[in-house]
Amino acid sequence: MRMATLQKRWTLEEVHGLPDDGNRYELVRGELLVTPAPRASHEIILARLHEVLAPFVRENGLGLVFHRAVIRFDGSEVEPDLTVQQVHSITDANWDTAPTPSLVVEVLSDVTRRRDLGVKHVLYLNAVVAECWVVDEDTKTIREIRNAMPDIAVTGEMRWRPVSAAETMVFDVAPLLA
Repeated sequence: MRMATLQKRWTLEEVHGLPDDGNRYELVRGELLVTPAPRASHEIILARLHEVLAPFVRENGLGLVFHRAVIRFDGSEVEPDLTVQQVHSITDANWDTAPTPSLVVEVLSDVTRRRDLGVKHVLYLNAVVAECWVVDEDTKTIREIRNAMPDIAVTGEMRWRPVSAAETMVFDVAPLLA
């Protein structure tokens, strides 16, 4: 008879004790996710997306665009590639009390594809993140994900209108992924 292998359930305390070795360590409901340093193309996409998002976020009072902000929810801790969220006081900066992002962005890689579209995607929706974008360099798409709505794969004109924004941001996906 073959016995099922039990997978270790990690805690935040254990994850915080791991070495600073260049990997990104995240925890989703007890599952440890280890991601090596990103490829240059990954960072280029994020830099381009930041350039598109930052002026709109600033002009509409949506907070800031964060690189690798920490989201803690339901005993989990993840660091999305980008988030848009309101700024809390620097003197009271604490990821435990940070507001839920209005936007989370993940750029897929061979290493992260399954978890970004699986456990992390579910965690963001459970944490009531208003919108998630999953950027896929291979298919040249941005997948728009929102609670209780069908996912949309965008290859042309991307539109984003957060609830508190006075206008809609519009940009072309192709130059971000060129």
